[in-house]
Amino acid sequence: MDDGKRTSPKPTWWSRPGAPKAPVAPPPVDAPGTPGSGGPAPATADGGRAAAPGLPGDARPAHGGDPLGGPAPVDGPPHGATAPAGGAAPADGTADGGVRPLHEPDEYRTPPYGGPGPWAPAPPVQRPAPTAPPAYGSPPLAPTPGAHPPAYGSPAGPPPAVPAEPGPQQWLQYDPWSTPGAAAVAQQATAPKVRRRGLGFAAGLVFALIAGVLGGAVGAYTERNGGLSTVELPQAGPEAADRAPGSVAGIASRALPSVVTLHVGGGGEQGTGTGFVLDRRGHILTNHHVVDSAGTSGRITVTFSSGETARATLVGKDSGYDLAVVKVQGVSRLTPLPLGNSDSVRVGDPVVAIGAPFDLQNTVTSGIISAKGRPITAGGQKGDGSDVSYVDALQTDAPINPGNSGGPLLDSRARVIGINSAIRAAGDGAEPDRGQAGSIGLGFAIPINQGKRVAEELINTGRATHPVIGVTLDMQFTGDGARVAERAREGGASVTPGGAAAAAGIRPGDVIVKAGDERVHSGEELIIKIRAHRPGDELRLTLRRDGRELVKTLTLGSSASD
Repeated sequence: MDDGKRTSPKPTWWSRPGAPKAPVAPPPVDAPGTPGSGGPAPATADGGRAAAPGLPGDARPAHGGDPLGGPAPVDGPPHGATAPAGGAAPADGTADGGVRPLHEPDEYRTPPYGGPGPWAPAPPVQRPAPTAPPAYGSPPLAPTPGAHPPAYGSPAGPPPAVPAEPGPQQWLQYDPWSTPGAAAVAQQATAPKVRRRGLGFAAGLVFALIAGVLGGAVGAYTERNGGLSTVELPQAGPEAADRAPGSVAGIASRALPSVVTLHVGGGGEQGTGTGFVLDRRGHILTNHHVVDSAGTSGRITVTFSSGETARATLVGKDSGYDLAVVKVQGVSRLTPLPLGNSDSVRVGDPVVAIGAPFDLQNTVTSGIISAKGRPITAGGQKGDGSDVSYVDALQTDAPINPGNSGGPLLDSRARVIGINSAIRAAGDGAEPDRGQAGSIGLGFAIPINQGKRVAEELINTGRATHPVIGVTLDMQFTGDGARVAERAREGGASVTPGGAAAAAGIRPGDVIVKAGDERVHSGEELIIKIRAHRPGDELRLTLRRDGRELVKTLTLGSSASD
């Protein structure tokens, strides 16, 4: 369909323009500007060609002729060829030896491949004017009376003045199809955007600065104070309460229900000690020096590990062994502690001590057996020696302090192997008002084998028996061994007639250096070694007499305690 645009065949590669063609002689001119004459159309004021007379300015002829009525020009030589001198080239280009054209002549004579046509040039290029757009709301500019854009190919007025060629930056913003002044409007519209872009960049910098300052402040606060949220520390979950039977916790859990704390008062004195349950009838074993202040009319209160309390009565006591038995009434569900064998104990065995040091009941400490057969003496505050205790003790480094006295010393099976009785203090603890030094790792316990025998005698008879050999010892002797005195205190014989020593042939002045296989260095040690046995036991003694060593075997006698 005809859309008002000129048409022409699509150029191909062999019809590209070459060097300028030689001028071709125009055909005869019939009349200027007449149709079909082939003459050029008269020039118009704007440099174009006027339309042919008798045709409207926008009329278009049928195909095969010049759109404005002019004859079709003859094609020149092919690209790169020149016309022969002296005239126009023949129609086929071969009469005078010229080169034959590569294609047929363009019947539409459309530039750039054909000759220039008689049509008018295109309207001049409209360039943006530096005029501002009308203000918003103002009336539009009225058109000039009688002015209208010239029709295509019609005569036009004088060409407008052509301004200077725009620079590269102007061509970048030039829109050939916009109205005059549109570029200025666009330029004014984009100018604030530049300012807004700068403001946005500045705002971004300020925001980044503020964010950095706030972030640094928060980081410093978090580092110094550990965070902004509530602190919740990690913790292990609940575990099973059971412990291995041989551990300290396992031993303590089994023994604590059978350990008691004793509070004793009488004769203006008060004391605190520990004891443990012997049987279900309510018998409790403790130290003599714990209950000694109660006398015959004092008060003894027993507190169990559960917090239950009960009154106790004295069953029997023995100062020579530093042991005593009390009994509670009206208490049910008593759990006695099992008794071990102190002869089977070895140095280094682990032990656990339970007591109430400084009245802190149910205190558990642990250690080992440091030594066996330590001869120790305790008491002696009465001055006559009647309250002196002789103990062939077990030494332990388990912490023992005042208040632990009478408490159990347990082995790894929670069995009683000793009764905690004494400590070796660094300071002088003889006067309670001055205070008493604490444990320095030297504690002593009565072996349970000896305590069992004495406890049975106290429960059954109320009194304990002591094994004896029937001699009086010289306690002032400073040599090595235990020396038999020349005479007794009251002037009697130092060797009891009919006694065990007299029967074995021991004489006054003999120095006993061994009891069994153990060395004896003093009179106290000999008493301790003898009391480690039962009355009626046989004992072998090694002695020195007149520079000779003699061995005597005797049967131990018995003496009742006070």
